[in-house]
Amino acid sequence: MGTEIRLATPADRELLVATVVEAFRGDPAFTWFFGEEYDRDGAIFAGALFDSRVGEGGVWTTPEIDAVALWDVPGTHAVSDFSALPADTRERLDRYHDATEAMLPEGDVWYLGILASHPDRRGSGLASAVAGIGLRAAGTDGLPAVLETTNPGNVAMYERRGWLVLNSTPLDELTIWVMTHPGTSGTD
Repeated sequence: MGTEIRLATPADRELLVATVVEAFRGDPAFTWFFGEEYDRDGAIFAGALFDSRVGEGGVWTTPEIDAVALWDVPGTHAVSDFSALPADTRERLDRYHDATEAMLPEGDVWYLGILASHPDRRGSGLASAVAGIGLRAAGTDGLPAVLETTNPGNVAMYERRGWLVLNSTPLDELTIWVMTHPGTSGTD
């Protein structure tokens, strides 16, 4: 009855990166990060995130790789290599990271860094299915699940799925919202 979800493998990289790039086309943060080089730099970024997480057990996908969740698993130390990106892009990523980190709860968390479904599959429940693995793991671990978004429409969508806004901050033309899920620890 449910959607089959599996851990991603290195062989999934190309399709997974393509799904993330298509899913985030027009996203406020991705547009701010990559501008006119969106396709090239968005793919480099998504690939670096994938490469640093695939071996840590935090990347889940559907069999067709049309929905993906990239979680930072507590106790792992995923460090993405963004050196292939232009210096100005890396500077924007650093500023964004610092602003987001300042709003996160202290201590270990399950951090949902990327949740994407291919635009052709939006509304089918696939993103919720791949995100659900990490949410259940966070609940089992008794740790908060958190994410961030810069898309006001995503805030409303996540709220409909039980997420709560913890904090927000402006960064240039962006607003960053950090959210947590009440089904996990640390949100009472």
